[in-house]
Amino acid sequence: MANTKSAIKAARKTVRLTLRNKGMKTRLKTLHKCFDAAVKSGDAAAAKSAGQAYLSAMDKAVKSGVVHRNAASRAKSHAAKYVLAK
Repeated sequence: MANTKSAIKAARKTVRLTLRNKGMKTRLKTLHKCFDAAVKSGDAAAAKSAGQAYLSAMDKAVKSGVVHRNAASRAKSHAAKYVLAK
């Protein structure tokens, strides 16, 4: 249990930020699955729109510190490779 005022505040903050991070990561996973499904279906328009949604969400996750920028860059590179190939 936290003993100082700053530790109590940090504990409250951790709970709030953990919920935000978990929600954002779940959304990223869902968008990634949608993107993969669109690529596998062969529909170029659907893959492009799903890819744009995924990349936008990834950029927002980087901005808020949920995902490391190099990890996001790697994911964006892989996604672009699939969209450009089709």
